[in-house]
Amino acid sequence: MAFNQRSMTAFLAAAAACSYASAFAPASGTARKPLTRVDIATSLPNIPSIGDMLNLGGGSPNNDSEKEPEKRGALIDLDGIAMSGLNGKALKLATADFPDSGTVRKIIPADCFEPETAKSLGYLSVSLVGTALCTAFGVSALSVLDPANILTLPFWTAYSVVTGTVAMGLWVLAHECGHGAFSKDRDLQDRVGYVLHSLFLVPYYSWQRSHAVHHRYTNHMELGETHVPEGPDVEGLYDPLEVRKNLLEKYGAEKGIQLWGGLQAFLHLIVGWPAYLLIGATGGPARGMTNHYFPNPLTEPSQPKKELFPGNWKAKVYQSDIGVAFVAASAIAWAVCNGPAEMMAMYGGPLIVVNAWLVLYTWLQHTDVDVPHFTDSDHNFVKGAFHTIDRPYDKLDPWGAIDFLHHKIGTTHVAHHFDSTIPHYKAEIATEAIKEHFPDLHLFEPTPIPEALWRVCKGCTKVEKRGDYYIWDNKDVEGLL
Repeated sequence: MAFNQRSMTAFLAAAAACSYASAFAPASGTARKPLTRVDIATSLPNIPSIGDMLNLGGGSPNNDSEKEPEKRGALIDLDGIAMSGLNGKALKLATADFPDSGTVRKIIPADCFEPETAKSLGYLSVSLVGTALCTAFGVSALSVLDPANILTLPFWTAYSVVTGTVAMGLWVLAHECGHGAFSKDRDLQDRVGYVLHSLFLVPYYSWQRSHAVHHRYTNHMELGETHVPEGPDVEGLYDPLEVRKNLLEKYGAEKGIQLWGGLQAFLHLIVGWPAYLLIGATGGPARGMTNHYFPNPLTEPSQPKKELFPGNWKAKVYQSDIGVAFVAASAIAWAVCNGPAEMMAMYGGPLIVVNAWLVLYTWLQHTDVDVPHFTDSDHNFVKGAFHTIDRPYDKLDPWGAIDFLHHKIGTTHVAHHFDSTIPHYKAEIATEAIKEHFPDLHLFEPTPIPEALWRVCKGCTKVEKRGDYYIWDNKDVEGLL
């Protein structure tokens, strides 16, 4: 996936003006490839509400006495489609295969939908203590290793990686506050979420709204929010497929694809999050260019009724800005008083790492070379939720420490997308229930995370339309991914 070019141009201009957070399949006898059948139902399942903020079946196997339900089918040519560890599983699913939301909810134990304030606060204390210990170690190192000395850069880089990785747990819990999964006490929940998000320069209510929209329109080409692919009809400064092709031609296939993957990794993991907050980079085109600190669209939306921050949300955006402004002003004062090097070492560097983790999770949860996207006529909530991908983050390190510190956000994300009010400490139970009852729908991609990320960086560049589906175009580069 490449950034929308107009968005990137606007972002770079905004960055220069504002200096935002200064941190940052074998052929047959003919030439035709195998085909995968994708059936499309004539009606959509029921769609639930994703919280008050939005206002927004399988059958038994056939036998001789049973008649297969009639479906309207489409055939998708697999030529040019690379395969992940899912082996095209998502491409074999028909809309009629997906149950309605009530059916899914019934198989999840009722207790999973009940947050426990004491337990949530317990996990919050783990992340707070871990981050505080890392910060205390950094403060003690300042007198010995001056961040202004370039020779100390390796140490402070390592410090940022460790501290940012631990602090990502706070981000996950702030995210649960926005979903209503932290506590039944809404005042407590909003206070915790507001403070934590502000510490990361994220406007709490703005992101609460946009992230709920992301859940409602997962893998939607026009209305999706974050990591929406660039479609075949998008006009911009350049065609990312052509740029990738040119790199391969100029530097050779192996080096060229590595250069392209490295560029995409940098644009997403480092530039991506502030670009999304400032200009809605990789957001759905139907809402125009958006800004999480200013509620009105920056450009005219093609679907004004789908505005990102409608009605009362506009005032909430400005309420969120107060917390962000306080933290940003504190960081600036820190840099003025103690030097920008110290501020970056202790705050800016870890923040960049937290942002990179956030993008890594959201990118890999919804993107891979054989996972499709849909248009409005072929999308519904349950279908979008089941196109979320669980991955083996528990294998990211030998002890599963990162998955623990990040409250298993990447290993239980399908359940989270079906109902985001499920607290993380009950999401494993919900995940097992979904896997047991809907094994053909649950997407678990087993590739180790670094390898999966590298494949997505190289292969998820731009989609093409095949039938009613949008599929990643990797013609002639499948073997390089």
